[in-house]
Amino acid sequence: MQDQQAIENMTLFATCPKGMELLLADELGSLGMTISKTTVAGVHLSGSLEAAYRACLWSRLANRIVLCLSREEGIETPDQLKACAETIDWLEHLAPGKTLAVDFHGQSEAIRHTRFGAQTVKDGVVDSLRSAGRERPSVDPREPDLRIYAHLHRGRLTLGIDLSGDSLHRRGYRRELGHAPLKENLAAALLVRADWPARAKEGQALIDPLCGSGTLVIEGALMAADVAPNLLRERFGFHGWAGHDAALWQELKREAEARASLGRKRCKAKLYGRDQSPQAISAARANAMRAGIPALIDFQGASVKQLVRPADLPAETSGLLITNPPYGERIGELPELVPLYAALGARAQAHFPGWRLAMLTGNPELGHRTGLRAGKQYAFKNGPLDCKLLLIELDQGQPSVSSSDQPAPAKRRVVGGHSAGDEQSGDASGKPAAKSSKQADTHSDERPARSEGAQMFANRLLKNRKRLKSWLKRSGEPCYRLYDADMPEYALAIDVYGDRVHVQEYAPPKSVNANQAQRRLLDALGVIPEVLEVSPEHVYIKQRERQSGKAQYQKHAASGERFQVREGRAQLWVNLRDYLDTGLFLDHRPVRRLLAEMSPGKRFLNLFCYTATATVQAALGTEAEGGATDSVSVDLSNTYLEWARENFALNRLDPSRHRVVRDDCLRWLETAGSEFDLIFLDPPTFSNSKKMDATLDIQRDHVRLVELAMARLAPGGTLVFSNNQRRFVLEASLAERFAVEDISAKTFDPDFTRRPDLHHCFLIRHRQERA
Repeated sequence: MQDQQAIENMTLFATCPKGMELLLADELGSLGMTISKTTVAGVHLSGSLEAAYRACLWSRLANRIVLCLSREEGIETPDQLKACAETIDWLEHLAPGKTLAVDFHGQSEAIRHTRFGAQTVKDGVVDSLRSAGRERPSVDPREPDLRIYAHLHRGRLTLGIDLSGDSLHRRGYRRELGHAPLKENLAAALLVRADWPARAKEGQALIDPLCGSGTLVIEGALMAADVAPNLLRERFGFHGWAGHDAALWQELKREAEARASLGRKRCKAKLYGRDQSPQAISAARANAMRAGIPALIDFQGASVKQLVRPADLPAETSGLLITNPPYGERIGELPELVPLYAALGARAQAHFPGWRLAMLTGNPELGHRTGLRAGKQYAFKNGPLDCKLLLIELDQGQPSVSSSDQPAPAKRRVVGGHSAGDEQSGDASGKPAAKSSKQADTHSDERPARSEGAQMFANRLLKNRKRLKSWLKRSGEPCYRLYDADMPEYALAIDVYGDRVHVQEYAPPKSVNANQAQRRLLDALGVIPEVLEVSPEHVYIKQRERQSGKAQYQKHAASGERFQVREGRAQLWVNLRDYLDTGLFLDHRPVRRLLAEMSPGKRFLNLFCYTATATVQAALGTEAEGGATDSVSVDLSNTYLEWARENFALNRLDPSRHRVVRDDCLRWLETAGSEFDLIFLDPPTFSNSKKMDATLDIQRDHVRLVELAMARLAPGGTLVFSNNQRRFVLEASLAERFAVEDISAKTFDPDFTRRPDLHHCFLIRHRQERA
């Protein structure tokens, strides 16, 4: 056993997440430790065995408390590492018959893998014990009696005993998890930075409007009720340590239990958790029950838009709003988050004057959407993500975020000639639909004032819709392009699909500041639902970069979320979430209309058919004359050919007459023997698919493609050749051999007239031989 002096002056090391070192040093100092220094993700300290036990029981911020046994410099090789482990008298720490495990962190030139490092330390421990006459101990990596800590960095080795066992952030109450929960010690650190412990003593209130599984409010309740965070834990690392003082530990635990019992009774603070998810509220209540503080927290289902001061809270009580809203790590999540942050800022300012709002976010630009200015910011790591804790004092007349293009909030503003209270918008046909005053007032309360750029963007959307209004009414088209980078600052393509909106962000050039580009994107996402009168959940966004081959056809998500849209006589499946493209190329609408008009009684071939929407239109044809007698649609993608079959089934096309073929179109054309009266050839600009025999470059290879297609074209037939190469030039020799008509200008409806080079389209026929 260790002597008393060693137990009273133990050298310790406490680990924590990065960014929490100073907070941890203050906390451990208050628990009786002497702080030596802080380092990255840790604190060096010393103290008695009692202080070490208190740290394990009471630290809300630490991950591990390590009893340091050896610190050596110049450790680079496995032999040196093993020798260091052998020098320690392990008889003092590992009792006979007990198991061990080694947690190794770090590396050197010769020790590159943690598993190898752990094995080397273990060998040193075993050799030391066997040299002292002890039998070889067993290794139990899951639940060892003694967990050995080893850390090697730049030749500096620390060896010790992990007194905590499992990481101290695992309190034991959280078995029910919500979406992306905070670790408990990070939640505690946020509460400390937001000054909750002092506020709780004053009897203030705490509300988390997006509480998820309840970690923030539960940690807040444990603080307010003076409950040791690890009181529920049945086993610590020191329980299997030979130096463990069971009597001292039981005394400290009884003291903590008495404090918790008294603290729960005396707690003056009121705590509230709100979330719109019933599953999250259920999980939070179960977690609070296990934490032993269910009576201290009021959990209720409510969205951020319903956030109000609790009815049972005295008018004079102030408090802390603290939350960890989603950050939008994936671009597709942003449309719903912009109004969420805006609503959070508006509701906080309107209903909680005099309170403090503490918000952790990994996306500072989303933080700007609250319309509130942070007086203080603190950096934290939430897992691998760099985050900021924003502390905002909610005073009346609160200024907006400190942005050069963000004006102060205003209750009414002009939007396209209408004030916010009587703003008008339209349905898919462009017909205006006035809001009720109640709807307008609620909407206005939940959004900050627009920046000048956002207002200009909103005006442009309204202008474009007004321009398209008569065409939309006449054509009845529910799917159309509303905006296509009309303003260079807002480099987006916006397509309307009935009551849904598909937004594509063109990747900004390197010369454009990424933060500014992000801010403008969020400006746009805040404007689109308001102007177009759609739910944020029905706004889908993707980032479009220059694609090679069929990269635009690759899957981005797996939601399976699809719906039907109408185009002419056809019903078609579209998916706005899972792929870069949606299953329906809107710019080719006039081309598909032309194919329908040309198809009655014809044999139709669709090459590079994608989801075969052109085949559907050709097969349906016109109401008066019908459509193609039969068709073949060729593509290499199983996914899109299945989509094509589903489009056929949706329109009741006979699969025995309208076939799909999986093949390389070039190879298929070279071996096909059939003739067709109408052929649609719409190849990608470039493809290097592994399924193809060679790469395809449409400018380089279009002559060969056209020749092969014309070989399959019956006399008197027509090849409709289209492509999306902006700078495409048709090879002159083709016009010499075939009758070629460039109809590109005729194949753009009014919603695509801004981009006359978006695609090129030609009618190619055999020249009539002279008699």
